[in-house]
Amino acid sequence: MAANTIDAQLFARMFLAGAKNLEAKKEYINELNVFPVPDGDTGTNMTLTIMSAAKEVSALDENASMEEIAKAMSSGSLRGARGNSGVILSQILRGLCKVIKTSDRIDVMTLVLAYEKAVETAYKAVMKPKEGTILTVAKGMAEKAKELCEMEDMDAFIDEVIKYGDEVLAQTPEMLPVLKQAGVVDSGGQGLMEVMKGAQRAFRGEELDLTITEAAAKPRTNVDSSAAETSDIKYGYCTEFIILLHKLFNIKHEMDFKAFLESIGDSIVVVADDDIVKVHVHTNDPGLAIQRALTFGELSNLKIDNMRLEHKEKLFKEAEKAKTENNAPAAATKPVAEQMPHKEVGFISVSIGEGLNEILRDLGVDYIIEGGQTMNPSTDDIMTAIEHVNADTIFIFPNNKNIILAANQAQSLVEDKKIIVVPTRTIPQGITAIINYVPDLSPEENEETMKEEIANVKTGEVTYAVRDTVIDDKEIRENDIMGIGDSGILAVGQDIADTTVEMTREMIGSDAVELISIYYGADVAREDAEGLKERIEAEYPRCDVELQFGGQPIYYYVISAE
Repeated sequence: MAANTIDAQLFARMFLAGAKNLEAKKEYINELNVFPVPDGDTGTNMTLTIMSAAKEVSALDENASMEEIAKAMSSGSLRGARGNSGVILSQILRGLCKVIKTSDRIDVMTLVLAYEKAVETAYKAVMKPKEGTILTVAKGMAEKAKELCEMEDMDAFIDEVIKYGDEVLAQTPEMLPVLKQAGVVDSGGQGLMEVMKGAQRAFRGEELDLTITEAAAKPRTNVDSSAAETSDIKYGYCTEFIILLHKLFNIKHEMDFKAFLESIGDSIVVVADDDIVKVHVHTNDPGLAIQRALTFGELSNLKIDNMRLEHKEKLFKEAEKAKTENNAPAAATKPVAEQMPHKEVGFISVSIGEGLNEILRDLGVDYIIEGGQTMNPSTDDIMTAIEHVNADTIFIFPNNKNIILAANQAQSLVEDKKIIVVPTRTIPQGITAIINYVPDLSPEENEETMKEEIANVKTGEVTYAVRDTVIDDKEIRENDIMGIGDSGILAVGQDIADTTVEMTREMIGSDAVELISIYYGADVAREDAEGLKERIEAEYPRCDVELQFGGQPIYYYVISAE
């Protein structure tokens, strides 16, 4: 028979069971994506987010306290958050943990307060909350929990809250017409319900496999370090770790700790957030940094890399690659960002595709985070990029609407640098933003200019459908070619070039444009792209039409007009 209160060990089991259930339903949730594109990734993003937290919880001692479990959940999900759905889930967990950590045992009233704090925290994280989403489902469960606050039977309470959550989820198509037209419920809301149902199974004592695998919990970072060079290294060990605070860590402690790290190394980053501190330092004696950190609390996510050894291996691999591919000596590599001279302003961009990456580098981007439509980088990936750019002010270009929240979350965790997130929703917007950077203007003036300029950029992307559906009154069949604009589906057809031309026509409409840029993907032959360019030039004879190799996967063409 289930208990009417939840102790720390049961709470940990419930959380791990919720994470595992979400992981098991990941592909089903991906398929609920409104647009039938091959990169519908809500389930993937939510799974990677919660598994980052699950890894930390599973690593705790079996007798860990409620506070320790809550800290692991909160910090792990915060750093692992990726995509809008993942960031919102991390904020739900973070709010929940703010209440849970104060109790040794959780009763119904504690859960009521935790649900309320979870919803409040999540809504604050979203600039323009939209109903019919995961937020609505979370809010519905919080409201139902408040109605049932006088119940004593925990099992009945949890069951009623979950049943009502399912009812709210079923209503999401009535709140968002695009869901109704596609015939699906909100994927983020579905993901949240899978977490709740997994937790319920653990509460009821079901035998479950709660093993958290390394690969599922924490994928390797997708920060592109192809520009790394570590010759003439003064400090040989790149040392990173998280301090789970057990003691006071105020501004004075932080300054003293930074001063100590400066005495033993360089490339120092210390980011404090509530009850965790993220540390990065290059040093010849990692043990000294670790010893001092242990005076404040426990360590997690400890990573020490021998940069001198990695440098030798890298140079060897590059030489072998150059010899094989070019029959020529390996080209000189660029210096890594931390070892470049200090600069006032730096740039980080999310991008994917060999050609697009090179375009952005040529425009002055210091660090490229590999990702975008096919893989949304996490908050931790963005934090890692920030650590590697030696600048006082850093502009970040997310270049995808599903990455902006993670970038904003990273921004809120950085204290030693000024971070400006320019809300670019596409790579063409990111290119336009950086082109309009003026060194003589202040960071704030440049931010304003960039925002004004990206508003003038229209973008269309061409890919294929992975299932039958109806969107924007357009009937779409599996494997159809789709042209997707800033506001929805613009064209559907069977031929890539014909659909691209139709999409461009719909995207531009009657607006006067001066420049049309065509970025062709990895699966498009150069001659086919040149043929498309000729067709668009014939249709828009007064426009400059540029053709460039983007190399992006999945999307045959990315077209911009401005």
